[in-house]
Amino acid sequence: MTITASRAESTIRVGQAAEMLQVSIETLRRWETDGRLRTIRSSGGQRMVPIGEITRLLAERRAQSVDRASVTGSARNRFPGIVTRIEKDLVAAVVEVIAGPHRMVSLMTAEAVDELQLQVGDEAVCVVKATNVIVEKSMRKEPRA
Repeated sequence: MTITASRAESTIRVGQAAEMLQVSIETLRRWETDGRLRTIRSSGGQRMVPIGEITRLLAERRAQSVDRASVTGSARNRFPGIVTRIEKDLVAAVVEVIAGPHRMVSLMTAEAVDELQLQVGDEAVCVVKATNVIVEKSMRKEPRA
């Protein structure tokens, strides 16, 4: 199913999507025809794939995989997704991951990015574990009635 882009949505080119999913461009075209993949046309008519579609297909693949290596830990908030942005200087890095409808941003050392060999397009899992959750309430200027 192909629609024209009418609203801002993070998309990538079909070739990039094929590379991320490790399939051919022809496979993506077949999936589109079969209704398995939604694409969007850019204003110039170029076929684009929403990042959410890539995330969904990767999640389906993970769910079907029985021999996938995993890590055990106590954190329960795990968000599998795709690295969409890396900004790195000599000391620190910002890594953005699109995980379904969620946009996760991690601040880490540049060394950690290098050790993980992170690149845009890589599958990654964001693990969130907080020991404190703080709730704040705005101060009202007028007293409650």
